[in-house]
Amino acid sequence: MADLDKETIKKLTQLCRIDCTEEEQESLLKDLKQILEYIEQLQQIDTENVPPCNHVLEGMANVMREDEVGAVLDRETFLANAPSHIGGMIRVPPVIKQQ
Repeated sequence: MADLDKETIKKLTQLCRIDCTEEEQESLLKDLKQILEYIEQLQQIDTENVPPCNHVLEGMANVMREDEVGAVLDRETFLANAPSHIGGMIRVPPVIKQQ
């Protein structure tokens, strides 16, 4: 495993221009050590006869269903859930500003 210590973390935070407190540096050191330990575990797995997997969902097709009309809310209940409404329609912030 790579040597990770407080000095390495300080150097990394300086290079990345990240301002970290001592507590944050300790937490970062702990997290990075756990990540490297996990990578070491992954490197121990035998992948000799495993073909590369470029597309995880290869062969998967879209599954479509028919649209079915279900229960519909009445307008008063629908508008009661809206933060703002006017004239029976929901008011939203402007998307395109006019100049």
